[in-house]
Amino acid sequence: MSEEIKFLPFEEAKQLVAAIQEEENIHCQDKRILTVYNHDNRELCWFDFEELEKAVGDVPKDQQKEFFQDYILKHIPDWALDI
Repeated sequence: MSEEIKFLPFEEAKQLVAAIQEEENIHCQDKRILTVYNHDNRELCWFDFEELEKAVGDVPKDQQKEFFQDYILKHIPDWALDI
């Protein structure tokens, strides 16, 4: 039985996250991921680009970055504080 993931409050996540970088998945080069880094340049977590597109839904390309960032900041796992 898996544990339920708990997410940080949005404001706390905004303070923790310094950058969100689009990168290639090292295990599957045809896939893209968005890696989340803290202010010490440590990797906190990552999101699969295709899954993120599905979760965010159909948004105009010029607004995609903003919607992705908002979704990610609302879904930073609480264990990221321990990194």
